[in-house]
This record gives sequence, structure tokens and C-alpha cells, in this order.
Amino acid sequence: MTKPALLLAVLALAAHPPAPAQETQPETPSPGGTIVVGSKNFAENRLLGELFAQLIEAHTGLEVERRLGLAGTEFCFEALRTGSIDLYPEYTGTGLVTLLGEEPTASKFEALATVRAEFLRRFDLHWLAPIGFENSYELAIRADLAHSGEGELRTISDLVPVAPTLRAGFGYEFVERGDGLPGLADTYGLSFANVQSILQAPKYQAAAAGAVDVIDAYTTDGRLLVYDLVVLEDDLGFFPPYEAAPLVRGDTLERHPEVGAVLGLLGQAIDEGRMRALNLRLQEEHEPIEDVAHDLLRELELLPGDVETVAPERQPRDSGLGAYMWSRRRELSTYTAEHIGLSAVALALGILFAVPLALLLDRLRTGTSEAMIRIIGMSQTLPSLALFGFLIPVLGVGVVPSVVALWIYSIFPILRSSCTGLREADPDAASAATALGMTEGQVLRRVRLPLAVPTIMAGVRTAGVITVGTATIAAFIGAGGLGQPIIAGVQLVNIQQILSGAIPAALLALAADAMLGALGKWLRPRGVGP
Repeated sequence: MTKPALLLAVLALAAHPPAPAQETQPETPSPGGTIVVGSKNFAENRLLGELFAQLIEAHTGLEVERRLGLAGTEFCFEALRTGSIDLYPEYTGTGLVTLLGEEPTASKFEALATVRAEFLRRFDLHWLAPIGFENSYELAIRADLAHSGEGELRTISDLVPVAPTLRAGFGYEFVERGDGLPGLADTYGLSFANVQSILQAPKYQAAAAGAVDVIDAYTTDGRLLVYDLVVLEDDLGFFPPYEAAPLVRGDTLERHPEVGAVLGLLGQAIDEGRMRALNLRLQEEHEPIEDVAHDLLRELELLPGDVETVAPERQPRDSGLGAYMWSRRRELSTYTAEHIGLSAVALALGILFAVPLALLLDRLRTGTSEAMIRIIGMSQTLPSLALFGFLIPVLGVGVVPSVVALWIYSIFPILRSSCTGLREADPDAASAATALGMTEGQVLRRVRLPLAVPTIMAGVRTAGVITVGTATIAAFIGAGGLGQPIIAGVQLVNIQQILSGAIPAALLALAADAMLGALGKWLRPRGVGP
């Protein structure tokens, strides 16, 4: 078998790997099946998702798959609506204004009644009993600005006259949502000198450093206890109630009615003060979410006595990066394996698609070929989250849409290099082969394609590095990988957690480049290239 043929065989095997030996034996199904719990990508929502998961695991025979940290409200809702997840924590005000497009209401009872009725009618989704606290939006201003000037700033109306001189740092969703900045501008007439979109956690640091003057905050945010900020009263009652509650698929409750009963144990169990203290443990003390959730369920006496913590070994806050990564070696190993799997399958599919397409375009040899390459090249300009947004309604969340997105990003570098290599293969050698009586197909297989291998592999190396790097974004749609600790670390401003994902991802990219480079040298025909 020639080296190029051997390469194609290996890639086909990578794209469709055989099942592991243990999977060839019939597995005994779980007595209750599997429940998929999702959450948004900020600390409190992750914590609530983990609470739901641990509670279901402790009181039912169900296995729980966690897809925590999905990229925002629309991603979570679409994943729930299409069946990619079974439940996630949501807030009544968000459901009312953002998901239903209804007008805000000041009554939490009216908000809950509306979302319950409309979600059931439109989507067959059920709002279970509220957990006991509201996590509303509010505006916070640096204390030195609130107490300076002619009078103190106590309300949002007080802010209106001075807002044109201030810099605002708001969350990405807040800038776009009807119950965020656009609605505030309509209701109060707010207009700032500059508005920056910033992730939730870094906003507080930006305010402390004087980079922004006003931020949007959550009422249960633990950082409000730490940073020198003044929360402004919503004197016109613009923000609707935001009671936290489990949002569950109707068919999930039909199959597993015990899930509704178990999650009902959290009804009115957590007040705003307790939630703020829990968030502080996550945001400032950097405790693992699994530990905080477990401790809370113990305090609420909602866990059986024989249930032990599922969290990794705790490390002192001043322990080094090495100790931190060692304490999380098992989950980091899992994330690394997931990352390698996503990248390898996507890259293999990219090669299997791009190289044959390059051969087809080479046969056409028309202006249409170059036009098609440029059209495919436009895929590189698509933001990854936008691409995920297109794929989720069709493919749901998890591994499949992630592999498809990574595959799309891998095609262009391989296609471009393959077309270039075939086009620029030594014309004298091709002419000599033709003069010896070879057919066009034989010239392609035995002369031009082998000569093009170094250029093709250069594109494969580029695609490999791009794929490994882009795969970190897959964590936003529940596919795991090394993006999981990176995204969680950004949300919690935990440098060790960020580095625990970033360093292995960078090493994987270097390793992929080195291995593909070595493979390219092995595949290169003798006498070709350096």
C-alpha cells in the first residue's frame, strides 16, 4: 500500500473508530435512564444546575449528565426546547421578557403565572416551584462617584442627568435584552458616554480599577459584598421579578415524574442572603461548585446520610498551579481526552472532504474552481458562537454540533493547500510522465499527487492547530474539552482554573503540529523537498 493510500485508510479509521472492546458486550441499562442537566455560563446558574444534578442523583435511580456553562439564555432554551437537555435553572423575568417577548410586570405572582401558562401552551415546558430567591438586574455605580458632586446618587433617575459623562460596562446579554439597556433607555432616558460589553466577573474588577463607572449587577452577586459599589434603586420599577426555578421538559416529567418531586424539595429553600453568600464562596474564595452545592444540600438536610462529596480534593487558596492541576488531574484528563477526540475526528473529516474536493476541482480547472474555494474560505469569517447558533436548532448541543463546526473550520486550509500543491506540482515531471504514455489519471496518482504531499500536509498542520485551538469554544455548547475550565475560570476570575485548561490546550496544539509535521516528512516521496 502506498503512503498516501495508507494515510487515507488511517484517517477513515479515525473518523469512524471501532467501538471499544467493552462496548461490544450488551450493557445493562440504568434502572431509571439518564437525565441531562444544563445551565448558563455564570457562577450562580452553574451552581443551581449542580444542585439539581446532585439532588436527582441522591434521590433517584437516574444517571445525570451535566452540560453546565452553555452560552447564555438563548442557547440553553434552544437546547431544552429541542431535547438536547432535560432541564436547567431559569428566572421568571427572563422567561417573561426575553423568551416570550411579553411586557414586564412588577408582580412576581403574575410573572410566574404567565410564564407557567405560556411555556406549557407553546413549548410543553414546565416551571417548577421557585427556589426562594430573586436574582434581578440592578445598576451599580462606583461609590466615589455616587457620593461626589452636588447630591448623592441613590436611584436610577438620579443617574440620568450625569449618565452622558459616565462610562458603562454591561454584560453581553444586558446590552441586547428588552429587560436590559434598551428598555432602560426607553423607560428612564439613560444615555452613557460609552458602553462596553464585558463578561460578568471582570466588570467588578474594571469598576474597581476605574476603567468603567457603572455596571449591571445581579442582586444575589456575592461581589457586591466585596467591591466598593453603590446599588441604585429602580425607582420606576422597570426590572421585572426574576424568581429562580427549574425549567423542565414535559416529556421528561412524563417519563420520570420523580424528577419533579425531587426538585420540589428546593421550593422556597434558598433566600437571597444565602444565595449571595454561596456566590461569594464561588466568586471570591474560588471553592469548587461541587463542594458548595454539596454543602448546601447538607445544610438543607436534603441528602441521605450515606451520600459523600463528589468534588475533587480541596486545595488551599495559596497553593500553586501545579498543586491545583494535580488535585484536578482526573477531570483534566477527561477534558483532555474529550478535546483530543473532538479535534481528531473533525480534522480527519476535514481531510477526507477537502482532499477529494481538491482533486475534483483540479479536474475542472476553470474559474468556477477558484470561486468555490473562495466561497468555502468565507467559513473562516463566521464567529464560532454564531455558527453554533445556526447548528443548535438542527443538531442540538453537545459533541455532534461541535464536531460539525470544527470540521467546517478545518476545510479551507486543507482545500487551499491541496489545490495549490496539485496546481504547482513539477510540470516537467508531469510532462515527462505523459510523454512516457501515462494517462491523465496515472499522472495524477503517481506523479502530481505525491509531489503535492508536502504542500497538502502544510495545510493539514495549519488546520490541526486551528482545530485544537477552536475546540475550546465547544464547551459553550456542552461538548466538554479543555474549554470547560477556561470558561469557568473566566466567569469566576480564577487564574489557576483558566491556566489549567489553557496550558494543556496550548501543549496539544504544539503536539499536533509536531506530529503532523513528522507525518508529512514520512509521507514525502524521496527526493522531494528538503
